[in-house]
Amino acid sequence: MKKIIAPAAAVIAACSAAPVAMADAPGAAASRTIVVNGLGEAAGAPDMAVLSVGVDAQAPTAAQALKENSAKMNATIAKLKARGVADKDMQTQNLSISPLYKYDAPGSAPPRIIGYQATNTLSVKLRDLAAAGSVIDDAVAKGANNLGGIAFTFADPRPLMDKARTAAVEDARRKAELLAKAAGVGLGPVLQITDGYAAAPAPVPMLRMEAAAADAKSTPIAAGESTISATVTIVYEIR
Repeated sequence: MKKIIAPAAAVIAACSAAPVAMADAPGAAASRTIVVNGLGEAAGAPDMAVLSVGVDAQAPTAAQALKENSAKMNATIAKLKARGVADKDMQTQNLSISPLYKYDAPGSAPPRIIGYQATNTLSVKLRDLAAAGSVIDDAVAKGANNLGGIAFTFADPRPLMDKARTAAVEDARRKAELLAKAAGVGLGPVLQITDGYAAAPAPVPMLRMEAAAADAKSTPIAAGESTISATVTIVYEIR
């Protein structure tokens, strides 16, 4: 990539960790440009939780393990429906049966199959955050013994995404103005804008839970605040 103003290289390295360049734009060899990346974030109180609810069952045979697993998962789903979770908010993520092995001393006989484990994992959207703790307790009481994680998110993330994108554009503009001033050039109009990504909140891991360990009080759930981030790449003309 052909550099237009060599002294700006040090300024670029010092001012931003994001890739920033001053170069000729593709397809417009006669136009001097500056390319900047912008990062923006927007935070808000989430109004929905996505929970991973699993049932693990072990038995001497695969058929028995699947039967026991299905009974517990059916009871869990029925309880979730009774708590107001709609069919559209529940989706099977994983269903598997795998053998359980016993490993004897090294150099002895090969591993032996001593049973089977059936696993069924359900993704559940909880739209009533105030009831999330008691819903989890009910699921565990009905047989759920593996909670894979919980993510707090937004039923409609678009308003926050728009704020994050706006902030990203403003961040890119600030960087471009700083670099242009340091390089002693004027900042021209925008030639191109590329929308990057909008990152959603990541799931929070949860430990394996046993029904016998459930406390009389509801499991504490704190939704807190979630942040959505966005990036843009903007090409400015320089004068």
